[in-house]
Amino acid sequence: MSRLGKTPIAIPKGVELKSGSDGHLHFKGPKGTLEMKLPAGLSIKVSGSEALLERDEALQPEKAMHGLFRSLVRNHIIGVSEGFEVKLTLIGVGYRAAVQGNKLDLSLGYSHPTSIEIPKSIQITIEKGTSISIKGADKREVGQFAASVRAMKPPEPYKGKGVRYENEFVRKKEGKAAKGKA
Repeated sequence: MSRLGKTPIAIPKGVELKSGSDGHLHFKGPKGTLEMKLPAGLSIKVSGSEALLERDEALQPEKAMHGLFRSLVRNHIIGVSEGFEVKLTLIGVGYRAAVQGNKLDLSLGYSHPTSIEIPKSIQITIEKGTSISIKGADKREVGQFAASVRAMKPPEPYKGKGVRYENEFVRKKEGKAAKGKA
């Protein structure tokens, strides 16, 4: 049996976990609501403030998925209770970010305007024009949006300019050496 899969998941106060028919799970908390579907061999048992993911021993494919879906259920519980946050930093002269309506407008040194549409379940705050904070209940959606913003201008290794995660370390390379005149 999966070591991770058999550990119970704590459900904090203010979070509701309802299991519907055919493996549908509904999570409701102060940060929003989320849904997910369990595969055929997995089921969830909620008792008090704990949830336990159980699987049918006869089905082999679900054995590999036991720990994965336990982590996904735990991430959904954390998402609706506390939420997830990813911070990005813009490094470069003239690099700026601004929220205009439901779009994130980025000035990244390109000749054309760059903007990304913000999903409805994500909140974005910008501090000092160069620090972007992305918050939301769904861990996958927050991480994917942060990765798509970073992909607009990833940090380059010579000057370090670009969009990077808050604590990301970019190893700098030495530039082209000039030939000596003899």
